[in-house]
Amino acid sequence: MQKITPFLWFDGQAEEAINLYVKLFSSSPDPRPAKIIDIKYWSKSSPFPENQVMTATFEIDGHTFYAFDAGPQFKFSEATSFLVSCDTQEEIDHFWNGFINTGGQESMCGWLKDKFGFSWQIVPPALMKLMADADKEKAGRVMQAMMGMRKLIIVDLEAAANNG
Repeated sequence: MQKITPFLWFDGQAEEAINLYVKLFSSSPDPRPAKIIDIKYWSKSSPFPENQVMTATFEIDGHTFYAFDAGPQFKFSEATSFLVSCDTQEEIDHFWNGFINTGGQESMCGWLKDKFGFSWQIVPPALMKLMADADKEKAGRVMQAMMGMRKLIIVDLEAAANNG
């Protein structure tokens, strides 16, 4: 068992979120193992609908996640996000479109919120490499290009680096 497990608190949408996450990650161009491990539902005597998830455990890419569905007391914020490392534009497009086309909202610089309000960063490792270039002007051009993007486009980042 992993030492640290992300714990996600949902407001009546845990099962829908888990199904979306497992589907997106297992159907990506570079598929990652994803599965629902366990789901427990609230009982009739609980303050929640008995067909609503109480707790669930799911796995993506070998990482275990825990979901709890217990009302609106706590909300997600951009202070916490998951960074999805995508080697190809096809993979970036898969995750970006998968989240946006199911009710998510675009943000800037490769960030988005899924329909449940959780923040994701859909980022190619090439971005970090280009921004860490010893040539500060080159890295600056990459930073400027990224700042003007919503979904990150690898060829545009590379063009910014090389067109100085």
